[in-house]
Amino acid sequence: MKRLITLISAVMFLAATATAQEVKNIIYLIGDGMGLSSVTMMLLEGGYEATIFDEADNVALQKTYSMDNRVTDSAASGTALATGSKTNNTYISVTPDGEPLVSLMDVAEDRGMATGIVVTTIIQHATPAVFYAHTKSRSEYLNITEQLVASRLDVAIGGGMTLFNELYGSPEAAQEAICGAGFNFAQSLEAVGECDGEEAVMAIVADLEVGANQGDYLEGATREALRLLDMRGGDEGFVLMVEGSLIDGMGHGNDAVAQQAEIRGFMRAIEAAVEYADSHEGTLVVVTADHETGGLSIVSSDADFTLSEQGVEYRWSTRGHSGVMVPIYLYGAGAELINGIMENAELGAKLKEIIAQR
Repeated sequence: MKRLITLISAVMFLAATATAQEVKNIIYLIGDGMGLSSVTMMLLEGGYEATIFDEADNVALQKTYSMDNRVTDSAASGTALATGSKTNNTYISVTPDGEPLVSLMDVAEDRGMATGIVVTTIIQHATPAVFYAHTKSRSEYLNITEQLVASRLDVAIGGGMTLFNELYGSPEAAQEAICGAGFNFAQSLEAVGECDGEEAVMAIVADLEVGANQGDYLEGATREALRLLDMRGGDEGFVLMVEGSLIDGMGHGNDAVAQQAEIRGFMRAIEAAVEYADSHEGTLVVVTADHETGGLSIVSSDADFTLSEQGVEYRWSTRGHSGVMVPIYLYGAGAELINGIMENAELGAKLKEIIAQR
């Protein structure tokens, strides 16, 4: 019996390894501050009709605490998701001792894959920054901007032009620096649509954030990024990180209606990613959050449960972050490889492993 169990385990391991080697592209979507209650809220608001979250091939959970705090910030949790290592709050892809960590993008780029980032906030914000920058303070925006320009990203779409202007002294000097680093510079999604993939693209489409309730922006930016990365990655594939950045801000503001609007935009981006995965073999879509914001709960409006419908209320317990676990939704190639309840760093490490095994 022991031999049989060992043989079965070996076969399962080899099967899992073979599946991992089939993953060509990873689309990593992070809903900043999006907890399970927020996902449930979208289900309630839609009359319990299935959402894109319900279409996942596999589901897991991740713990979000940081190295130095039971309640994480986006820098520490993003670092775990990007590098596979926990760190202190406010740290961007460095260890607690300040040593730089290797991100998923680094691993992909070293293997000749294309890489990209799409966000609704400034592209120098904590979550996107952990994929290309290293610093002990997420607030070092000019340092992070400089590292962004020096990065090996193939596509970068988001806000933050004000920081470029501050770093380089003027819009003209900023554009010159960006183009001098090898990027095709764009200031709108329409301009991105004219790019042919011959050059890397940096699209800074807003002075600061793209804006609350951004409608179809995130979907459109995701589709453009996928188009360009598909061309630039070729046979080697790509890694794309997409952040629904302002879900978090609406949680900080305890604004359920505004958060619903942000999540709808994020859901459309997920749909675009899953559509791509369905038509491009070897694409793994990973949807998760860096943490939950607001301590959202969904409660009955009336304690009398003999009523046929008591109604529901959305109640917030904090204007900060909470320490609850957050969901992971997986679609496409390799979705079965990520299972159970894990540390956020385990998820980041697993994605790096999948790329390294290609």
